[in-house]
Amino acid sequence: MRHRVKTNNLSRTGSHRRALARNLVAALIEHERIVTTLTKAKVHRPFAEKLITLAKEKNLHNYRRALAILGNNREATTKLFDVLGPRFKDRPGGYTRILKLAKPRLGDKAPRAIFELVERSEAIEDVVDVD
Repeated sequence: MRHRVKTNNLSRTGSHRRALARNLVAALIEHERIVTTLTKAKVHRPFAEKLITLAKEKNLHNYRRALAILGNNREATTKLFDVLGPRFKDRPGGYTRILKLAKPRLGDKAPRAIFELVERSEAIEDVVDVD
């Protein structure tokens, strides 16, 4: 029975899931568009949304909270507060988009998806594959 089980553990330990979330969201913040599996994108979407909501108000407390959540990744945290926070200032939510790709991953046929920010800057055109 799955009563009161809300999270998908992705067949990983808690520390591995936490590290995966930090790395995946840091890559999303840095590149604004990544390719990953559909399940990973769906599981980590709320994590990314909460960080962007945190970055909409720039103060020391929120900066330190985001820094702790992202595991002392200063580059991602700086971009989050200097670029993404002001960009999504007037948007009430829904900062990310998940687009399913037609071709699955070659090794294990896992369904892939593009995990991206809704209002991306057009200067960034590369898609980073984070499988």
